[in-house]
Amino acid sequence: MTAKELREKYINFFLSKGHKHIPSASLIPENDPSVLFTTAGMHPLVPYLMGEIHPGGKKVVDIQKCIRTSDIDEVGDNRHLTFFEMMGNWSFGDYFKKEAIEWSWEFLTGSKWLGLDPQRIYVTVFKGEEGIPKDDESLKIWQNIFKKEGITHEIAKNEKIDDTTRIIPLGKEDNFWIAGATGPCGADTEMFYDINPQAGPLDGKFNELVKSGRLIEIWNDVFMEFDKTAEGKYVPLKQQNVDTGMGLERTITVLNGFDNVFQTEFFQPLFKEIEKLSGKKYADDENTRAFRIIADHIKAAAFILADPKGITPSNVDRGYVLRRLIRRAVRYGKLLGIKDIFTFKIAEHVIKMYQDTYPELHENKNFIINQLTLEEEKFDKTINNGMKEFEKISHDKNISGKEAFVLFSTYGFPFEMTKEIAQEKGIKINEKEFDDEFKKHQELSRTASAGMFKGGLADTSDETKKLHTAAHLMLAALRKVLGPDVYQKGSNITAERLRFDFSYDKKMTPEQIKEVEDLVNEKIKEKIPVKMEEMDTEKAKKEGATGVFGHKYGDRVKVYTIGNFSQEICGGPHAENTSELGHFHIQKEESSSAGVRRIKAILG
Repeated sequence: MTAKELREKYINFFLSKGHKHIPSASLIPENDPSVLFTTAGMHPLVPYLMGEIHPGGKKVVDIQKCIRTSDIDEVGDNRHLTFFEMMGNWSFGDYFKKEAIEWSWEFLTGSKWLGLDPQRIYVTVFKGEEGIPKDDESLKIWQNIFKKEGITHEIAKNEKIDDTTRIIPLGKEDNFWIAGATGPCGADTEMFYDINPQAGPLDGKFNELVKSGRLIEIWNDVFMEFDKTAEGKYVPLKQQNVDTGMGLERTITVLNGFDNVFQTEFFQPLFKEIEKLSGKKYADDENTRAFRIIADHIKAAAFILADPKGITPSNVDRGYVLRRLIRRAVRYGKLLGIKDIFTFKIAEHVIKMYQDTYPELHENKNFIINQLTLEEEKFDKTINNGMKEFEKISHDKNISGKEAFVLFSTYGFPFEMTKEIAQEKGIKINEKEFDDEFKKHQELSRTASAGMFKGGLADTSDETKKLHTAAHLMLAALRKVLGPDVYQKGSNITAERLRFDFSYDKKMTPEQIKEVEDLVNEKIKEKIPVKMEEMDTEKAKKEGATGVFGHKYGDRVKVYTIGNFSQEICGGPHAENTSELGHFHIQKEESSSAGVRRIKAILG
């Protein structure tokens, strides 16, 4: 089965169950300070899991593009990827465990759908832990399904399974899902497939069978019924939600009888190009990991560059991740003997492979190619000098944090790359000293970035709602002061402050900053109600509503109107009246990237 066929089958199945199809959201989360990229299908849908009304209704289905960098060091094994697509079906207070599990089974095993062998499916459920009760309901639903199929379905004891076992109860680490430290969460049930039954009956510890690649996860149904607070309490949500995830790449692997994701159509054309460029063979064991890393990283970089937010390589935040991906790919290209600039050639295959599904790749092709080429040329100039410097400083099998920082700041070596080379050569690095140097220079510290890469959820407090509303007023004010070509390029809102990126190619004057501030504060004093109306996307555009995020809601959107001053497509949440906002103050205006300015502002 091809990826195109799988995407169509999945969407059509859930359309037949009354779901509304919504398109993939941006890879860059909106108003979520706790995560750099969309790492899971749920990120763009958090407001609706918390109770906001989705324009598509209570049941939606999507295929969400994701970037996950917490596993970057694992890339190269048989299953970890930086970029992946997550198929998801969602219930916002509609159906719950019974329907979700039965539909999962129907789609996986039905002859009209995927037609997988029921005898090769094993499931996990939450066994209860830390005061959260065992998920008996899911367990009973699975027992009924296996009974109807005539499959022996013993419950595993001590996580050990054999040919009579089907249901494995696991703890919080495996079968309780939350995207960050706080937010919507709940028990889940996961489905695994035996990809090598010819090796004989399953026998052993469940997690060992997964690690060995014998069992591969193909579906995860999360039953979100709690909101985890900052104090660590699990408070019942006002609605019960279903958040399911099915990795497209892993499912294609299973459907086609492959051992790993790299055998699929998603990677084979990229490997052929790398073979052509390097003269080496992917099948040779010493080359396999390098091929996988290059293909994975350039694909992820191409998708980040394709995003309308215009992320470019840099030494901070998302730009740092992008730089690290490109430079790591280039380094492995050098190890394979590739001498010329090559990343754009692989990206061209990525664009061709995905452009029908994600047209932004074709639309931003020139930008992707140019940025990859520029970054590779920059790195090419410094890598030789950097490697010479590395050899100089790696005396006595030790590198100080200050020396590692010089490699980063002067030679453009991402710290992780220095660490990786050091590890290969058995050299130790003083990481704490490096972190201290990083902090001194006000860069993104490695400690902070590691936390951000893990994922998390946006704050939905009253203060955040007020700042979100202030962002609408500020954008309208910027367009009045600087001109109608100003558009939002991204925002990051916490309960304490607003950070807002917008298209403009000059530094704002103090007079312009004051004029924007005055306009916003004038509208706050006017005590204007904030009105929300759902409408067709085309109608919203005709009415002149601004907003770059409408693509993630499909053909119906929410439009927030503030008097005759601001009208914007947005997902929320917002204050009800401008009078709630207090006093608006711009703390800083600075460059964010080429042609993009950044404002930091607060409400007092």
